[in-house]
Amino acid sequence: MITIRIQGVTKPISRLILGTGDLRALGESEIAMLRAYVNAGGATFDTAHQYRGREKLLGQWLAEEKLRDKVAILTKGAHHDDGSPGPRVNPAAIRQDLTESLERLGTDHVELYALHRDDPAVEVGPIIEELHAHKEAGRIGAFGASNWTHERIRQANDYAAAHGLTGFAFSSTNLSLAKPQAPRWPGVVSADEATIAWHAANGMPLLSWSAQAGGFFSGQFTPEDTSNEEMVRVYYNDDNWERYRRALRLAGEKGVTPIQLALSYVLHQPFATCAIIGPRSAEELRSSIEAMQLKLTPAEVEWLDLKREAIGQ
Repeated sequence: MITIRIQGVTKPISRLILGTGDLRALGESEIAMLRAYVNAGGATFDTAHQYRGREKLLGQWLAEEKLRDKVAILTKGAHHDDGSPGPRVNPAAIRQDLTESLERLGTDHVELYALHRDDPAVEVGPIIEELHAHKEAGRIGAFGASNWTHERIRQANDYAAAHGLTGFAFSSTNLSLAKPQAPRWPGVVSADEATIAWHAANGMPLLSWSAQAGGFFSGQFTPEDTSNEEMVRVYYNDDNWERYRRALRLAGEKGVTPIQLALSYVLHQPFATCAIIGPRSAEELRSSIEAMQLKLTPAEVEWLDLKREAIGQ
């Protein structure tokens, strides 16, 4: 499987990261999916303190399969109202969540650690100092920000540089071909044009959640079908339906599916990207792996994203 490198992490990070948000048990189907991902060369797992037991299940499975030394783990903490009421982007909550996450995972470190949400009212200095201390202690390989704006990340990294500390090494926001017109969940951030330009300028990797826009390109949704209120609220607009029509057309020409094309779009940005995926079947996993191998030209990427009227322009 194709990989990227993130500063501070010795292991390569798979461009397809297997999410564990839906991992509710270690039954036959769940174990089969986890093994299929590893057998395909996947070696990076996404989880979170806030995912209610998923960390423990992942850690148990990795121990049973004797895989911990071979894979990278991304976990997240400091989500609001996770274990204590109110805002939790503060050193004490970070310390508590990281300690508990390591215990649940059955490990003394994680390769990647991210703050699950932001609290713009909090000064960046104490946050960077806390995370830097955990990295120095070996509990974190690299740390990043999930659902922080690029302006806040820049502020944090400016503070780190000014004080001789480690800064954020990656961001994890939504990045998808279909552009959200409203946050899918409270406090989440999607990469807009300014964010993409910022990443392209400095090369910071972006690990995209909901990279396939909740299945918008799967063919299960139409403008006339408004039964899924969340999808309507987040994705239903004229520009996204035009993106879908273009994906459908280009997919036909390439002999792939629109949802594979949408995933490939995320992996063809002008900076390092990964996609956090949550396949629910072996077929969906296979589809994502095939999409990772798909080649798009810069002109095709721009055309899919409505930045040009024709691919040949």
